[in-house]
Amino acid sequence: MQVATSSGKYSVKHYPDTIQTWKKEGNYFYFYTSTTILELRVISDKIVRFRYAADGQFQRDFSYALSEKLEESPEYFEIREWADSFEIITTAIRVFVARENLRITITDIEGRIINQDETGFHWQYYLQKGGKIVYCTKLIQEGESFYGLGDKPTDLNLRGKRVENFGTDAYGYSKDTDPLYRNIPFYYGLHNGIGYGIFFDNTFRTLFDFGKERDDVSSFWARGGEMNYYFIYGPELLKVAESYARITGTAELPPLWALGYHQCRWSYFPDTKVKDIAKTFRDKGIPCDALYLDIDYMEGFRCFTWSKEYFPDPKGLLAGLAADGFKTVVIIDPGIKVDPDYPVYQELVQKGYACKRADGAPMEGDVWPGKCVFPDFTDPKVRDWWSGLFKDLTANGVRGVWNDMNEPAVFELGTFPEDVRHDYDGENVSHRKAHNVYGHLMSKATAAGLKKHLMPHRPFVITRSAYSGTQRWSSVWTGDNIASWEHLWLASVQCQRLSVSGLSFAGSDIGGFIGEPDGELYTRWIQLGTFHPLMRTHSASNETGFDQDPWSFGPEYEAIVKSFIQLRYRLLPYIYTTFWQYAAYGTPMLRPLAFVAQEDPETHDLNHEWMLGDSLLISHVSEAGMKSKSVYLPEGTWYYYFNDQRFTGGQAVTVPTPLAEMPLFVKGGSVVSQYPDMEYVGQKKIMEMILQVYHGEGTTHSILYEDAGDHYAYKTGQYNLVRFKQTSDAQQFRLKKKFVGRYDMDYTHHRVRVHGLPFTPKEYILDGAVQPLLPAHFVQGVVELHLERKFEELILR
Repeated sequence: MQVATSSGKYSVKHYPDTIQTWKKEGNYFYFYTSTTILELRVISDKIVRFRYAADGQFQRDFSYALSEKLEESPEYFEIREWADSFEIITTAIRVFVARENLRITITDIEGRIINQDETGFHWQYYLQKGGKIVYCTKLIQEGESFYGLGDKPTDLNLRGKRVENFGTDAYGYSKDTDPLYRNIPFYYGLHNGIGYGIFFDNTFRTLFDFGKERDDVSSFWARGGEMNYYFIYGPELLKVAESYARITGTAELPPLWALGYHQCRWSYFPDTKVKDIAKTFRDKGIPCDALYLDIDYMEGFRCFTWSKEYFPDPKGLLAGLAADGFKTVVIIDPGIKVDPDYPVYQELVQKGYACKRADGAPMEGDVWPGKCVFPDFTDPKVRDWWSGLFKDLTANGVRGVWNDMNEPAVFELGTFPEDVRHDYDGENVSHRKAHNVYGHLMSKATAAGLKKHLMPHRPFVITRSAYSGTQRWSSVWTGDNIASWEHLWLASVQCQRLSVSGLSFAGSDIGGFIGEPDGELYTRWIQLGTFHPLMRTHSASNETGFDQDPWSFGPEYEAIVKSFIQLRYRLLPYIYTTFWQYAAYGTPMLRPLAFVAQEDPETHDLNHEWMLGDSLLISHVSEAGMKSKSVYLPEGTWYYYFNDQRFTGGQAVTVPTPLAEMPLFVKGGSVVSQYPDMEYVGQKKIMEMILQVYHGEGTTHSILYEDAGDHYAYKTGQYNLVRFKQTSDAQQFRLKKKFVGRYDMDYTHHRVRVHGLPFTPKEYILDGAVQPLLPAHFVQGVVELHLERKFEELILR
């Protein structure tokens, strides 16, 4: 087959021919055709890597995405030879390699097809750029849906779409804009109740087609590098997500304050403005933990400096903010101003750490400071140097860093020219290979520096650009969005997609970065952000000087906004527990309904109904003036959060949407842990943990994770796991609590609030002792009991 190139010349597409020989080395299998080698590696019973050498020579086996903890652990595997194929079998799957052309078919043990090549692996020589364009095409199964691939601003189900990974500064993007900031080459397939994933670990510009060109074929390809992908079998989608995290790594627990509310603007300056913002939060009693300083805190936009005019005493300012409960996060971009009197520039150039053009000249481009050079973060020496630059910032009291413009973005060029050279940990490559990991490695170096210089505190990093594995050290946000209802809808979809793509610690610029929202839009966005792992308002400066703060839209909106930020803080134990599940197992924090009820086809195309953790289902208000909304609930019992109205799942229900509420449901059988009201994390000792318990039929399980909320003692066992088991029916409610751990929490009591009882109990039995229920125990239809923390069993009957 010949394919036309832009120059008018033709490049032939090449395909493997017949397998001539094969060999096995441990859990590696090699299949040789006349020119091509397939390396098949059995990592576990459900994870297999496929790697192809088109011309019989593998490239360096190196990845910035993989976790250092990835281990090979197959329980069992063997190979069988058939007339037309080789079969490699594990306890979970069968992998068939066709003798004729290396085409792959993967089935479960019963023989049901999970994933199947169409033409499979093939390639063509990249005549203009060098190297090869490598392809893999697969058959789309009947009714198949596709998910993942990071921050794509489009429908959650990617069926019928083509998307691209090439980190791009997409200022003011809109629905279906592609590519965007992040480069996550990982997707899910779901058909016939079977879920699987494919992680295409290739840092070149990559593309994915899910039936757009041909409606029965999906494909992925890269304009350079190797065809190197991991196949992950579920069959549950959440298990696929956890296996992907096993490959690319899990997040560390953040400081608890990072899960509070963040306030940001381009820009709060001078220092008196920052103090006024902080004072207003405290005077109004609106909870807030983090304030951000954008580029105007610097001296002429020089990174790692402070403006002498606007911030003459940064250490004193940050100490004062800390005394009032605020953590300060500052922006750091990759562009280093060309200035012979600027020490960071001097070091960067003298040490030879700046990116260079092909002829050896420094890579120069304009960003905020003017003419800049850029560190080569693919060089480990540069990453170590960069990490050391954070010493002075942390000494001044900085507790978090915001990496922006790191796609990398360059004003007049868009990004780096392709001839820019990178060390790539000793490989020496062009920017074509390094582009998609530039921001990934910048944030890695930033996180390493903060971790070193903030010890024993946990660092907080937020980055705009990322590659697979960035979740190990950073959070992300969805980029330069717009104050519009469309972007509110996009924020919901993008954060769900990021979550199932391994990057759960994500949020959007609440209210929109570009333009000004009205009070209704801002309020609805705050409501959505309440249930995103990262909750940050951020907006751009403008001619009117409008500040997009929680009190900016008048008393009516302020009261509602305040109530939802307060709800966020009450839910911190639940959110922190959900983050622990994500950190420990890789379980996404935000879970599209297709991921929690994949057997129900009604969930496969839902865009803005999702769960935060095990118990909360959210469907935000996404249109102006919406008075009610239809929400699909999966099987089970569900309670509307604001009035405890009970619904049976497996159907769509309609709920009113007054401005002070949003569609928020709690799964029956859940125990949702809550804090009393607070204005910031650590404001006061928590003396009572509230347990909101929702009646459910049968046996259900919930969990609470707790530790100090900062420091690293949890890694040596200083944490608690509290497991709840509810066994209830129409006549009796029973809650058992099992406590395991070595962390001494402050609180001594639980306030247990039992919702949705289908009967009126007369007594309660606490650890075997029978007590009467008094009128004071009934509060607005809820049974409320104040119990010692050490209780083990509660029965209502």
